[in-house]
Amino acid sequence: MISLNGSCFLQNNSLAGASRSLSLSQGRVHAPVVVSASRSNSGERNVTIFVDSTSKEASDGSPAIEVQPKSTVGGGVQDIYGEDAATEDHPVTPWTITVASGYSLLRDPHHNKGLAFSEKERDAHFLRGLLPPVHVPQKLQIKKLMHTLRQYQVPLQKYMFMMDIQEMNERLFYKLLIDNVEELLPVVYTPTVGEACQKYGSIFRRPQGLFISLKEKGRILEVLKNWPQRKIQVIVVTDGERILGLGDLGCQGMGIPVGKLSLYTALGGIRPSACLPITIDVGTNNEKLLNDEFYIGLRQRRATGQEYAELLHEFMSAVKQNYGEKVLIQFEDFANHNAFDLLATYGNTHLVFNDDIQGTASVVLAGLMASLKLVGGNLADHKFLFLGAGEAGTGIAELIALEMSKQTEAPVEESRKKIWLVDSKGLIVKSRSESLQHFKKPWAHEHEPVEELVDAVKAIKPTVLIGSSGAGRTFTKEVIEAMASFNEKPIILALSNPTSQSECTAEEAYTWSQGRAIFASGSPFGPVEYDGKTYLSGQANNAYIFPGFGLGLIISGAIRVHDDMLLAASEALAAEVTRENLERGLIYPPFTNIRNISAHIAAKVAAKAYELGLATHLPQPDDLVAHAESCMYSPNYRAYR
Repeated sequence: MISLNGSCFLQNNSLAGASRSLSLSQGRVHAPVVVSASRSNSGERNVTIFVDSTSKEASDGSPAIEVQPKSTVGGGVQDIYGEDAATEDHPVTPWTITVASGYSLLRDPHHNKGLAFSEKERDAHFLRGLLPPVHVPQKLQIKKLMHTLRQYQVPLQKYMFMMDIQEMNERLFYKLLIDNVEELLPVVYTPTVGEACQKYGSIFRRPQGLFISLKEKGRILEVLKNWPQRKIQVIVVTDGERILGLGDLGCQGMGIPVGKLSLYTALGGIRPSACLPITIDVGTNNEKLLNDEFYIGLRQRRATGQEYAELLHEFMSAVKQNYGEKVLIQFEDFANHNAFDLLATYGNTHLVFNDDIQGTASVVLAGLMASLKLVGGNLADHKFLFLGAGEAGTGIAELIALEMSKQTEAPVEESRKKIWLVDSKGLIVKSRSESLQHFKKPWAHEHEPVEELVDAVKAIKPTVLIGSSGAGRTFTKEVIEAMASFNEKPIILALSNPTSQSECTAEEAYTWSQGRAIFASGSPFGPVEYDGKTYLSGQANNAYIFPGFGLGLIISGAIRVHDDMLLAASEALAAEVTRENLERGLIYPPFTNIRNISAHIAAKVAAKAYELGLATHLPQPDDLVAHAESCMYSPNYRAYR
């Protein structure tokens, strides 16, 4: 142990000797150096350096800390880092000794409070002179930031502003987002995050997660250990091949895991330090990115087949080894073929969840269950037609069939017959079975081939039309007028993101259906005026489900995800839709109450985990809603000693 008083920081005496020997490229200290600071009764500042006793000697037996000769080559200032003494091509060690006080405290986003530090805290943590004298409480900080944010007209500028806040003051970022969730959700996530991913190489400033590329094959466990936090509860991982409806964005898809985990914290109450965004970089087939000088990923075409499978297997094994069996791994924006394969491969060995397949399905099912209060009947009384037969479309269809089967006690195969899908080649029918991908085959029914969506609508006569195609403006006037011709209240869900890829707008749905449609979309749309009446449309946003769903898995200590948990989440969300919401045209509750909604979803998911014997946190709490709320992260500032 080496104890040093405050004068060492000014005169660079004994601290300089210790720091120099620690910083030299000889690499003799292999364990962390822990530094504490205090002030003595006489007012003198003391700093203590602790070195783990197991690393006091290097492998050659020499002392781990030794005093080096002084160097004053930098204009008379002692060269404590060894940088001035080295030539430009000589490597130096980028070491730091960090004290959670003073200037370093203001640069630590986990603990920084900006101008909200109290007078007592400024004295205790050596902040005098580093901040203006005014004290600004968190509430006033929020007001000021919202005023500034609203001056920006470009959504991407707002996104970058929010990311800057997150990197400077974590608690302020989440408080800002929670208190203004309806206004800021489109900024930090869809639709703005889509543009952020497209331009990620240009706006990239500092890493917000882990990038694991083919270069790290064989070393992924080592890479995971480079992340500073050890107690990880949720990982969101993407390979960037199918970002929203924008296609292959490669390494620049990192904006999606970062955005999703921000919502896990803000809406679901998961601690920020327990969240880990990861991008798996196996290359990209996007020629524009490959030729972009600012692209930050591997400049090669995508790895496939065995090479891809081996990298993902190593990743999944390393995550389980490093973080344990109860870490939730959420797959995000993988291409269809990989998304289904990953769920099938790891669903029985890991706690895995695919938001595009399962989360989307759960939130859409909740909206449909709520809409039945307006149109009447149960799910089995309705007929469903999907435009899009990828992971989102088939995932939604399967969960609807499962709920329908549960309600009617009929085989799920029978329930599937009420659900029809249209892909790029037309209606999925039996005669196409041999050419269909495996996940489309359950939806191939007996019918004549139909190529165009409008013809499929006229032939099938669905009561519910759902778009998950990623193809914008495909719900044409003719399609919606056809839906309105045989439905008093046609249910139309245009789910594709971002806004440019939405199958239709809210205005188009209400206008072409003469104000009779029950409409919801994946991206937000504003109020619509039609025939003297104002229509509000709901947003079928996955953010309703996955934060609360993840919280439920965590508080129960679940080890696997089961379909019944997804059904429980849908039922919990549908129950939150009030008669007042429905009268305003909303089949989803307002986001202003999302933390409470997440707590109720978490309670239902956790209860199902206990019922299925998949929970490990025993005994089961008596009041799961109260327990969920008590486990949620609060962004309010904490007082410092």
